[in-house]
Amino acid sequence: MGSAPVPAAGIVDYGRASLADVLPSALAALGVPGEPNPLALQPAECVVVLLVDGLGWQLLAEHGEHAPFLSSLAGRPLTAGFPTTTAVSITSLGTGAPPGQHGITGYHTRADRLGEPVNWLTWRGARSGVDLTGEQPPDRVQPLTTAFQRAERAGVRATVVSAPAFRTSGLTLAALRGGHYLRAFTAADTATQVAETARSRRGLIYCYIADLDLIGHVHGCRSEAWRVQLELIDAGARLLADRLPGHARLLVTADHGMLDVPESAKLDYDAEPVLREGVEMLAGEARVRYLHVAPSEIEAVRARWEDRLGDRMAVLGREEAIARGWFGPVVSNAARGRIGDLIAVSVSDTAVVRRKAESRNASLIGQHGALTDAELLVPLLTR
Repeated sequence: MGSAPVPAAGIVDYGRASLADVLPSALAALGVPGEPNPLALQPAECVVVLLVDGLGWQLLAEHGEHAPFLSSLAGRPLTAGFPTTTAVSITSLGTGAPPGQHGITGYHTRADRLGEPVNWLTWRGARSGVDLTGEQPPDRVQPLTTAFQRAERAGVRATVVSAPAFRTSGLTLAALRGGHYLRAFTAADTATQVAETARSRRGLIYCYIADLDLIGHVHGCRSEAWRVQLELIDAGARLLADRLPGHARLLVTADHGMLDVPESAKLDYDAEPVLREGVEMLAGEARVRYLHVAPSEIEAVRARWEDRLGDRMAVLGREEAIARGWFGPVVSNAARGRIGDLIAVSVSDTAVVRRKAESRNASLIGQHGALTDAELLVPLLTR
């Protein structure tokens, strides 16, 4: 059985309608010179960007009755980026650049001089759990200036409102550095702090909500718990919007969508010798796997994965994926090193899990990472 059909080239709309275009467009609207405005945002004194983790465009469209406020906003879909995962997307948003430029190319990826992948969401070793912010300094792993730094240099106040635990995390230091960080403990705290900041300081304000993604992973994005959580987030977004002063523009977006993966669609890498053979390091996540292999083994490993996965996942070489523009028009040498020699990307509901090595992630119902519309399309809602 042959490999799955590969998604079309140019499916990620970098530079025109992607998540990476949100903050450059916001800065342009705020008058920061030299920033592109592909989203054609109108001039503003204050732009508030609310990112709801896991709120895919398709999910919102299908559950509009549970999110009447969000559904009432003017909206259009954007493409998140590749892979469709939080660490990649937050860095694309924060820098205004595709992953090939900023270098965070996956959830777990290989890193220099380490014998295990790094989890860029936690900045820890994927197996050991060791904190790697010292060995992998965030400003070296991701050396681009962020939108927040560029705003401040132009004299525009930039503020990040998020959980206290994230303030000094590796991902925050890599993707969101340069802004004034305000700690928020709840949705109500976020709404009041953002509104107060918008009244007193104006400029760019970014805030983040994690709960929908968490519920989707644990209970599934088709569950009653997910729908109730969406209702709570919708109410919180309305509270935020109602408190903003008239000069503030609200943008609501997301880092990725999600779909449910049934247990029957999960292949266990740890129990599949044919998948492990010839693979020196497995990285990525369940729906996008990076395979690091010796050059002499690439074709053999690719053939084994294609034979085992059939039409459920596409298996590409690194240069094939880069040529298709999945990581953007420019891919740095550092980013190249964090992409597998082979990439297996799901085109169905299939996922390659590790029930021993990644037991928690293997048990999750809601998954993302691949290029299906359910995962790739995210909303841009404006008020």
